[in-house]
Amino acid sequence: MELMQAVNERRSIRNYKEGIGITEDQLKELIACAQLAPSWKNSQTGRYYVALSEEAKAKVYATLPEFNSNSSKNASALIVTTFEMKRAGFDREGNPDNELGDQWGAYDLGLQNENLLLRARDMGYDTLVMGIRYSLAIREIFDIPESQQVVAVIAVGVRENDGVMPKRKDIESILKVL
Repeated sequence: MELMQAVNERRSIRNYKEGIGITEDQLKELIACAQLAPSWKNSQTGRYYVALSEEAKAKVYATLPEFNSNSSKNASALIVTTFEMKRAGFDREGNPDNELGDQWGAYDLGLQNENLLLRARDMGYDTLVMGIRYSLAIREIFDIPESQQVVAVIAVGVRENDGVMPKRKDIESILKVL
C-alpha cells in the first residue's frame, strides 16, 4: 500500500469484526515500524504492552470508560503505549533541555504511535486511539514501572464498516508562511 493511501484510509474505527485475530509476529511488525520514528537524541523511550488473549483484553476493557470499551469491542488486540520519563527532552544529568521537559517524550511517542497506526492500516487492520483510560489500573495489570507514563490504549482490529473522515480545517487557517 502506498503511504498516502494508508493516510487517506486510516480512520478512528469504533466497530470491529468479531473473531479476527492478530499474531504476535504481526504485533512485533507494528511495534518495529513504530520504533522507526525519530526520537529526541535517539532516546527511543516508547514502550508497548499488549493485551492479546481474551482474558487480558477483558482486564484492559475494565480500565476504560464504557464508551471506549464499547467502541473497541471485538478488537484483535489492545496496545497500551507508554514512554520512559526524564529521558527525552533532558540532558544526561536529568535537567530539561527545553521548556517541554517530559512533554517531549509524549511528542516522540505520538510520532511512534502514528507509525503504528499507518502500518496497521497497511496490514489491513484498523485502530482507535483512546486517551481516556484509568492509568493506575492499567499500570497494575501490566506491572508498568513508575518511570513510565501511560499515554494511550490503541485498539487494533478489522473494521466492521467504514468510518467517515471528519471535515478538516482549510490549510489557509492552519498555515502561516513568511
